[in-house]
Amino acid sequence: MSIQFKHFVNTPESLVLDSLEGLCTLNPQLALAPADKASPDRSKVALICGGGSGHEPAHAGFATGCLLATAVCGNIFASPNASQVRRGIDLAENEKGTVIIVKNYTGDILNFGLAKEQYAAQHPEKADRVKFVIVADDVAVGKTQGKIVGRRGLAGTVLVYKIAGALAKRGGSLEEVYSIAQWVASRVGTIGVGLEHCHVPGTAASESHLSPSEIEIGMGIHNEPGNRRLSPVPPLKELIPQLLDFLTSTNDPERSFLPFRGNDKVVLLVNNLGGVSELELAGVVGEARRALDARGVQVERVLAGTFMTSLNMPGFSLTVLLLPSPADLDTSAPSTSLLLSLLDEKPNVPGWNSSRWGAIRLRAEDPAALIAAVQRACTALVVEEPEITRMDNIAGDGDCGLTLKAGASAVLKEVERGRVTGEDVVGSVITIAQVAEEQMGGTSGALYSIFFSALAQGLQAHATAARTLTPAHWSAALSDALARLYTYTRARPPSRTLVDPLAAFAGALAAQGGADFAGAVRAAGDAALATRDLEAKAGRSAYVEGDRLRQERVPDPGAWGVKAIVEGLLG
Repeated sequence: MSIQFKHFVNTPESLVLDSLEGLCTLNPQLALAPADKASPDRSKVALICGGGSGHEPAHAGFATGCLLATAVCGNIFASPNASQVRRGIDLAENEKGTVIIVKNYTGDILNFGLAKEQYAAQHPEKADRVKFVIVADDVAVGKTQGKIVGRRGLAGTVLVYKIAGALAKRGGSLEEVYSIAQWVASRVGTIGVGLEHCHVPGTAASESHLSPSEIEIGMGIHNEPGNRRLSPVPPLKELIPQLLDFLTSTNDPERSFLPFRGNDKVVLLVNNLGGVSELELAGVVGEARRALDARGVQVERVLAGTFMTSLNMPGFSLTVLLLPSPADLDTSAPSTSLLLSLLDEKPNVPGWNSSRWGAIRLRAEDPAALIAAVQRACTALVVEEPEITRMDNIAGDGDCGLTLKAGASAVLKEVERGRVTGEDVVGSVITIAQVAEEQMGGTSGALYSIFFSALAQGLQAHATAARTLTPAHWSAALSDALARLYTYTRARPPSRTLVDPLAAFAGALAAQGGADFAGAVRAAGDAALATRDLEAKAGRSAYVEGDRLRQERVPDPGAWGVKAIVEGLLG
């Protein structure tokens, strides 16, 4: 496999400075020392990080916002010298103290450590106000191999930045910020995989390290060789479980770094090492989530994007942050809710785009009751199939009952598989939307899929500050979903379609702020029944001769299906 060795640069020697100047152009909050234009908030703990360049957006792309006060950047894959780091400490001088966070590489530790000791020697009264955190999250390096030097620092470092930085922005004390950084650093693990190594600008063009049929697992971010090579390149469904074995193993004496105990909760970070397309990276995200679900690991957050690169390396890394378990409650572990809330805060920095965040896991107030309601609604559709089919033989083309039954039966199977759960409502609603699209098909399948997809978006939009969904969240999301549905259909009540009871249900629920669910169900039932006396303005019934519909007084079958669903939910 060929290595890309051509680059867009003025000169290799000016590349780092040119890049930093461009970054400052993108974000006026940033200033490039020694310009002395930066004005950090000196009432809060400062975070300093850095290391060699070539890992963009780390580290300068995370400066300011609620991540870092100062990023100290060396040449490509080379640590900044101690004088540069000292300058960074001086620029970040503040009232509460400073936490230095570095990856576990000898040059970084020596130069950042030397700068810290020099600062302490010159300011003995402030010596205890500069703390030092080392992140070593590479699980490809075994315990024997890393006995002296330890494991390398990889993409898990950015989770340490994010959580500690958000706590500092909230006004956390030096000890609080330092402690949470240390704890997160102790609970992250990362494994990388590449199709090829990268090329450093200004160096001679090199031959390929890997054959066209090979990949390498455990590569470092400075072109270091990996742990093993695989050939042929396996499909993701075979590769991802192998990578997760490195991260979650508890019986490998060389790599049992994280204390997985069963029923574990994690944050998943999928990091582009520089040369992977967005198309491929999204596939990695989906496969990693499925593989963790299959292991019984509960994924609380998913982050995906370009966070810590190895220049243009065609590869990616997986990082898991193992969240506190009940066994950790008696220790100094921070709470899961605190960690997740710090992760969820959106920083105003160029390197951390909030669009890279996956769906936040939202929980039902009573997860078991929600699933029971879903099962009742699906069962009600199955029971009503003959009656809906009879209605549709008169008012449509006769397939509405079977279509709804197919969708309901498929949802029941997803409940059995654990893909529809009250612990992850957004994910469950998305699953139901997919079922509607794939198992129902036709107009009904499309309408239901659009509605549930929009409902999932609405739930996320209205529950940004919560983790448990309330009736008010549901009500607001239903109104949003109905409005989104209206952009794809001309049907408006009264129209003798499923829109009639759906609009009645959403409207009645909104009128009471979600408080009167039973009243909303009655309104939907009344609207469905009223369709028997309505002129068909949309849907298949619009093509049926009007006199026949008036004589038969048959309710709209689609509307009757909505009635069955909401009555089933109510029980």
